[in-house]
Parts: sequence; structure tokens; C-alpha cells
Amino acid sequence: MLVKLQTLYKLGISNLVRVGLYRLGLKTGLHPVLKISDEVIAGPFFDAVKLKIPKGAIARKEWQNGKAYFFGKEIEQSSTIPNWFENPTKSGALAQSEKPWWQISDFNSQVGDIKTVWEASRFDWLIAMAQRAAIGDENELKRLNDWLADWARNNPPYMGANWKCGQEASIRVLHLALAAQILEQVGSANPQLQALVKLHLKRIAPTMAYAIGQSNNHGTSEAAALFVGGSWLQLLGDRDGEKWAKLGRKWLEERSQTLIEKDGSFSQYSVTYHRMMLDTYSFVKFWQRKNDLPSFSDEMSRRLVFAMHWLVQMCDEKSGDAPNIGANDGVHILNFAGADYRDFRPSIQFAAKMFSDRYCYKKAGSYDQPLKWLGLEKSTQALSKISSCSFVDGGYHVLRNKIAVVYMRYPVFKFRPSHADALHCDLWVGGKNILRDGGTYSYNSSFEDIAYFSGTRSHNTIEFDDKDQMPRLSRFLFGRWLKASLIVSPNDVGKDGRGVSALAKYTIKNGASHERFISLKNENLFECIDTIDGNFEKGVLRWRLAKGNWKLKNNVLSLGNISITVSSDTPFDRLEVVKGCESRHYLQKNEVDVLEVEVSEPAQITTIVGF
Repeated sequence: MLVKLQTLYKLGISNLVRVGLYRLGLKTGLHPVLKISDEVIAGPFFDAVKLKIPKGAIARKEWQNGKAYFFGKEIEQSSTIPNWFENPTKSGALAQSEKPWWQISDFNSQVGDIKTVWEASRFDWLIAMAQRAAIGDENELKRLNDWLADWARNNPPYMGANWKCGQEASIRVLHLALAAQILEQVGSANPQLQALVKLHLKRIAPTMAYAIGQSNNHGTSEAAALFVGGSWLQLLGDRDGEKWAKLGRKWLEERSQTLIEKDGSFSQYSVTYHRMMLDTYSFVKFWQRKNDLPSFSDEMSRRLVFAMHWLVQMCDEKSGDAPNIGANDGVHILNFAGADYRDFRPSIQFAAKMFSDRYCYKKAGSYDQPLKWLGLEKSTQALSKISSCSFVDGGYHVLRNKIAVVYMRYPVFKFRPSHADALHCDLWVGGKNILRDGGTYSYNSSFEDIAYFSGTRSHNTIEFDDKDQMPRLSRFLFGRWLKASLIVSPNDVGKDGRGVSALAKYTIKNGASHERFISLKNENLFECIDTIDGNFEKGVLRWRLAKGNWKLKNNVLSLGNISITVSSDTPFDRLEVVKGCESRHYLQKNEVDVLEVEVSEPAQITTIVGF
């Protein structure tokens, strides 16, 4: 009980009050959101126009020929227009459509993961269709209007599962605005489109306090929708838009300075959620400039510059991929490029233009598509060259040389941790993720899956006595948040003839301690020294491996020119390759090899990876 109370306190009293009042208001029937109502809007929502397509703009190819695009992967659709309440991954599973949204449960075993229902209602398809319509495909304009009309007819205001989440409504608003920008109809939006945007803002605004109480991207997304949608209505002469635009602006400013640390780290300790936040703010910045709206504060811009640099450090320039660190629910909004879901470069290029007026990638590529579609000139100046660093507010070491990059997570939790991943290490060599994170898989799976993917077993670190590094209090909440007792950054250590190195250490209350020293030695050697001590009966070091035919011989594991050698100052109880799981995309998992090294007493374990 004491651990739970301490954890609730760390979540923030004001946040608990916001969430508590929201839930009490729904339960008693007194919450203002229960008083709103509106009419079903009939289309068409976008008008036919002749456009001058920006040079180099390429339309996305997804959402055609019976294929849907869920969580970054194509799937088969059961009908021409989606069933807006169907879980396509579970035969016959349908979410409720005839009840008010507040009467529908968050978790329903018959439906499965509600995110599979929400995905089509995020309107990602609208962007792809709008792009194809913009380059002259008249059938796509009719098709997107048909889909929007069908959605509006089957999702009457505030009825059914697709109205349950304010963030889902916000994503729809942002995609409607982006589609209007692509089709050059922002200033000439027809009454039906205006009404569709307005009924969404009426849903979002009353529950803004609940979104703020989450201390995550709900607040940034919903603030963005209120600002973009409200200012849009205001530009079109709707006086109601002003109050929503002001509310959105207020929280965009506040969230940027609360959730984004001074070093650019974001509150959710997640690469994909960081991208979502950054894409949201990039589009907000574009919208503000495009429509000659008052500028945001210098401090907000500074935070976003650092947030952009954070993602630059995390992204592999060659592949566009990034470490699978933190929670990952498959989110990818405002997707201009049609690039692979795990390609983070379009978001970086867009943000670099918006917040620094620079480019990150000089050579032309799909990552330039956000600029092409928004009519933005590519900058002539490059971002500063990146090097080894530490993000001390977020808890990340980054070591670099000409060939490899090493990332290490260390615990400095100001916000709720979603994974027990203290001192996890990722190793990238020549753009390939050799030592990797397990991912997330699903928020609504079996307890075993949730415990595995968010737990210590799914990360490249030490697990003591078959337990997570922090006790699990509920599905999404860990207690006794760890805090590093020793941190040495590469900036402190510098180059000493052994390459570049860094260190971090934590101690579990009344238990074991783990100190990890990492070093990139020369150009082709990674060294990791794990020192474990204290009260434990079993310590297991795991290295989660890239796909391949790994061979283990005499404590040396090899794949091509990659070799992994493990030694210890005390005898191993076990050293073997076992099977584990990883999830690179939401709701998809596959088997991977995992090197496990077990000891039963304090030890110093040295891992050397040659490449």
C-alpha cells in the first residue's frame, strides 16, 4: 500500500485530481462533456478543384485495392469501405456503436484491442486519398468523400467507441486540416467540413483537463487539434473558434515546457511517442505561419529545437530506423511520405525546417515529402554534426564512432516509466540493429505478453531473481521508480585513447545494484562491463540479437563479421542462446535469439562485441 501511495504522489496531485474529477463527473452524470449534442453531417466534405501540384510531390500508395494500413503494415480489408467498429485482427469482433461513448468499457475481451477499431477512424487514409486526388485522380476525391460520409453516418455525434477518446478525435481534426491543406481548401472549406471539425472540437474541449492529467501526448494532440481546428473556424468566420484556439494555444505552450525537458527528452521515454509529439508541433508551427497567426513563445520554440535534436540522435541516417525504446502503440500521424513506419527521417526533416530552418538530410529522398506537399523550400544550411552525448534530463547515453552507435537508458524518472528497461543498451553497426529492444506488442493482450514486453526480460540488461526492476502495480504502472545513483556521461569522460565511454548505476531498495560501463573502443569494438552486487540469488544478463544464424562456440557468439564474447570474474551458472520475442510493429511479434548469461553471486561480467 505504501509503495502505491508513493507512486501516486509521484504521478502528481494535480494530475490525480484532474483524472479523478473527470471520472467522477462521468459516473455522476455531471461532467460538461455529457451535455453536448450535434447532428449527423452529410457530405460531401471536400469540393472538386484544379490544383497546381508542388514539384516533386509524390502521392502515397496505401489504402488501395482492398488493402488497409494498420500500425505501419498492410492488411486485408473485409469491405470496400471499412467497418468502423470492426477489429480486423479478430474475426467477428465488433465494438459497440449504439451506446454513448462514456457507457463503453475501455477493455472488452470480445472486441480485443480497441486500438484496432480506432485505427481506421484516425483518417490516415484521408491523407493518402487527398494526395492522389491532388495529382488529378478524380475517383479518389469521390472515394474520400464517400468514406467520410459513411464514417459520419455510422458514427453519429458522441455515440459509439470511436468517440470514446479525445485524442482519437484530435487526430481526426489534424488529418482533416492536413487534407484541406493538400487540396487547398483551408480558406474555402465548405459548410459540411466546417461542421465536421466543429463537432469534434465540442467533444475535445470539455475533457482537456483529463488529457492534461495523463502527462503524455494526449495533452499535446488535443491542444493541437483545438488550436488548429479553432483557428481554422475563426478564419472562416465562426466566432466559436476563437475560444478553442485560445485554449489550444495555452496548453500547447504549457505542455511544451512541462513535458519536453530542457535537453529535448519527452515525458513518455519512447521514440515513437516522441515522433508523434514532434510531428504534432511541427504541423502546428506550419499552420501558425501559413495562416499568419501570432507566433508562439521563444521558450516553446527552444524546447522543440532540442526535441528535434533528440530524435536526430536516435535515428539511423542510413535506414531511418531508431531504437525500439519505450512504449510503442504503432502511432504514426500526419504521414506525408508513405515511407516505412519505422523510418523517422521525414519527421526529422520537417521539424528541422520548422524549428531551425535547416535540413538534416541533404540528398533528396522520401523524407523531403512533408516539405514538398506543404510548399516549403528545402533549407540551404545543415544541422550541426552530431556526436556522442548524454540526455541527462531524460536518461540516455549515446556513444558514436564512424561505424557504430550505442544507446543506453538510465533511470531519472520524472514521469511514469512504461518499461522496466534501466540500463538497457542498443548497439547499431553500419545501420543494422545488432543488440535490440523487445518492443511493446499490445496494450490489450494477455497478462503474460504485457508483463514480458514491458518487463525487464524484454531488454538488454540484468534481471535479478526473475523479477522486474520495479514492482508492477497495474497493467500500465510500475512502483518504486528507479533513480540512477551514479551517472558519467561521454562529455565527462571524453576520448582517452580507448574511444568514448559512459557509465550509469542504480540500486534496488533493499536489494541488488547494477553498474554498467559502456565503451566504443577504436572503430570496431564495443565493450560493456556489468558489475552486479548486493542482495540477490540469481542475476541474468540478456543480449537480444538481430535476426540471423548465430553460432555459439566456447563462449563466443558469432554472425558473419560480428562476434560477441562474454567473460566474468566469477563462474557462470549458465551461458546459452534461448528463444525470445520482439515486436517491431504493434500487434506483431516474432521469435528472436537471446543470449542469456546467469550468475548466482556478485560478479563483473564483460561483454565485447567485435565488428
